[in-house]
Amino acid sequence: MLYAAVGIVSLLVGILVGYILRKNSAEKTIGSAETQAKNIILDAENRSEAIRKETVSDARHEAHQIKAEAERDIKERREELKRQENRLIQKENAIDRKTEQIERKDEAASRKLQSLEEKEKEADAYIAKQVAELERISGCTAEEAKQMLLSDMEKDIRRDASIMIRDIEAKAKEEADSKAKEIITGAIQRCAADHVAETTVSVVPLPSDEMKGRIIGREGRNIRAIEQATGVDIIIDDTPEAVILSGFDPVRREVARLALEKLIVDGRIHPARIEEMVEKSQKEVNQIIKAEGEAATFEMGIHNLHPELVKLLGRLKYRTSYGQNVLKHSLEVAHLAGLMAGELGLDVKLSQRAGLLHDIGKALDHEIQGTHVDIGIDVLRKYKESEAVIDAMAAHHGDYEAKTPEAVLIAAADALSAARPGARRETLDTYIKRLQTLEEIANTTPGVEMSYAIQAGREIRIIARPDEVSDDAMPLLAREISKKIESELEYPGQIKVNVIRETRAVDYAK
Repeated sequence: MLYAAVGIVSLLVGILVGYILRKNSAEKTIGSAETQAKNIILDAENRSEAIRKETVSDARHEAHQIKAEAERDIKERREELKRQENRLIQKENAIDRKTEQIERKDEAASRKLQSLEEKEKEADAYIAKQVAELERISGCTAEEAKQMLLSDMEKDIRRDASIMIRDIEAKAKEEADSKAKEIITGAIQRCAADHVAETTVSVVPLPSDEMKGRIIGREGRNIRAIEQATGVDIIIDDTPEAVILSGFDPVRREVARLALEKLIVDGRIHPARIEEMVEKSQKEVNQIIKAEGEAATFEMGIHNLHPELVKLLGRLKYRTSYGQNVLKHSLEVAHLAGLMAGELGLDVKLSQRAGLLHDIGKALDHEIQGTHVDIGIDVLRKYKESEAVIDAMAAHHGDYEAKTPEAVLIAAADALSAARPGARRETLDTYIKRLQTLEEIANTTPGVEMSYAIQAGREIRIIARPDEVSDDAMPLLAREISKKIESELEYPGQIKVNVIRETRAVDYAK
């Protein structure tokens, strides 16, 4: 126990001594650290003071520089403002001087304007006085004098216009006639179409007059059967060894002609045989129509035509107009239009196609009501022809406006084909009526003394009254009459209007 107590006391003493020793050591260490910390703080304060002084010095230096630069900038701006102020003062002075000059000029202009107004009033008064004096001397008012002056001017202008028209027409004809004649004559020379003159009747020759009785039949049954089957009138008169077939439909007339010829050759003429022969003739004519249409398209090189249009073309073989075969006429128009289109650099194929189809309506004008132009338009549209072809066909008689150069060529070729000598013929009544109307149009024109239609109505010679129509007014009179003829008369080709003015002086030697 004693040893344990001693040990514990020793341990406690050791701990106490150790604690005292550590405390002393710690106090020494703490004192040394405090001293070191104070030294560090002092050193830091010294350094911060030095840095502060250096920073303040630099800042003062920089502020001094900024202040100097600002003062220089302010000085420069003040000088610039001063210069601008001087310039503005100079400009203001200049503007003031100009304003003064303008005011002086304005005052001078006002004085001049006032002076001019006074002079104008004086001039108006003087003119009114002179006009009154002139009216008193001349015996007419100013309005009457104005009308007289305008009348004289109108006469002069009409005379000048007449001279100008004459010169222009002469020059145009001189330049155009040569080229037009070259194109037209070349086209005519290269186109040779035959013309077959037929009318609304067909003559069937008979081997003898006995055949007339057989055609009539017992109580007229045979002739009635033929007329009923064909729709054609059969005229049996005193014409020796001939029977006349009359009808407006040329295809039916051709069927009747062929059937009657077959019956005459066969010799057996009775209603049953008549019906058989008419049916055979109808088939034969249909074949001929198709063949003629195909031949026409082949001749013109047109291969994409609708089959029904080809048949209608073939029907034109039996159609005549003024004695001119319409199919031959259509071929000629197609040739002429194509040749002229080639010379002028236009569409040759379009011109040929439109020329061939331009009278297609005449194949149906016996069956459908309306003009052949309107019928043709409906037919071509029905079979899907192009608008260019339809327009050219529609305009060939002037019923519709020509929209393309090819349409104008078709009209020219149609007139050319119809107007050539021998191409067409007219009935005597129509011919005489046209001549009378032509002379009447000319005679009713003021300034015309008399007129004469010559050259089968293709020229009219007009004798002008010399006291009413001057030489310079003759072109105007000719133009006026030609326009009246164009608007009031239908005619093939063209009509030459020839105005003649003659002044005669007569005296007698005694």
